[in-house]
Amino acid sequence: MLKQLSAEFRKFGSYVIQGARAELTKEKKGNGELFNSLYYELSESNNIYDISFYGIDYATFVDKGVKGNDPSKVSPNAILKGQQAPRSPYRFGSGSSSGTWDAFQGKIRAWAKQKNIRLRKYKTVNGERVPTGKFEKGNYDSIAYIISKNIFNRGIAPTMFFTKPFLKGMEIYTPLLETAFAKDVEELIELNIALQNKKK
Repeated sequence: MLKQLSAEFRKFGSYVIQGARAELTKEKKGNGELFNSLYYELSESNNIYDISFYGIDYATFVDKGVKGNDPSKVSPNAILKGQQAPRSPYRFGSGSSSGTWDAFQGKIRAWAKQKNIRLRKYKTVNGERVPTGKFEKGNYDSIAYIISKNIFNRGIAPTMFFTKPFLKGMEIYTPLLETAFAKDVEELIELNIALQNKKK
């Protein structure tokens, strides 16, 4: 086993996971299942190393965003408008194992209830619908439908929570990994020479 190289790979893995969690916290997405699902694994076979990063199935969608289906259909009252992830390789329906419409709406409904999001009350005055300044209780199914439909049409903006620390980690650790590998090889050569000298 190449001990120094293995140690640097582990430092790289930890750096990326800690950085990804810090990005999620900065984006205010740091207290949920995504944050806690992130980890890496380092495997080695015949001095060939493989490092893999893991997270809950929708992690890559949060990182790279999801293209909206039709931004022109976003509600005129929505705060966010326009295509949120034009360069994303993903669009709705392209891959989460839990990615059904009902599951998506269910998560939005639970989120709206947790945040106590409410619909504005309206009344009719002289034939016109005007807000009363009050908010209705409940209606979480309606709220979930409205929010889900807007997200479906405009998409989800990428956070790059994983990509940013991964690329920065590659920049920092590539030379360190090369140095560690060179030192391990040097030690192996010295060990082989010492063993050969003992046999004489």
